[in-house]
Amino acid sequence: MLVRSDPFRQFDRLAEQVYGTVARPAAMPMDAWRDGNEFVVEFDLPGISPSSIDLDVERNVLTVRAERRSATGPEVELVASERPRGVFSRQVILGDALDTGGITATYTGGVLRLTIPVAERAKPRKITVATDEQPAVATVGDAGAIPTTAEDLQPVAV
Repeated sequence: MLVRSDPFRQFDRLAEQVYGTVARPAAMPMDAWRDGNEFVVEFDLPGISPSSIDLDVERNVLTVRAERRSATGPEVELVASERPRGVFSRQVILGDALDTGGITATYTGGVLRLTIPVAERAKPRKITVATDEQPAVATVGDAGAIPTTAEDLQPVAV
């Protein structure tokens, strides 16, 4: 039996995963940061038609898909073809502290920007300590009152 060995095949596979191929483009570059009470995520998608961008959120997984189609038809002979074409896809796992129902998206200058608000329950809040002289009740947004005395706490059956 003859076994053919290619010492550079592993390097080729790694290069395809990092840089992609025409059939499978590389992942879209992303930046993410927190700005006050929201997270901002930006994806570089130059040359993508806004109508080809598809955003889905299922549970806490955000999926971004976009397609870059060829600008030429099949009758044109390409002299050089270095820009990746095809379907780009990327998934981002979002934390439970984010409000996935409030995500907004804009596409300007080839950059897709997603703004994800921090959920009310995850925002920092001040809790007042009650004393014998003055019971304290702190309220937090839509979350309602925070229990501050023993009478406010309800036991949970397990």
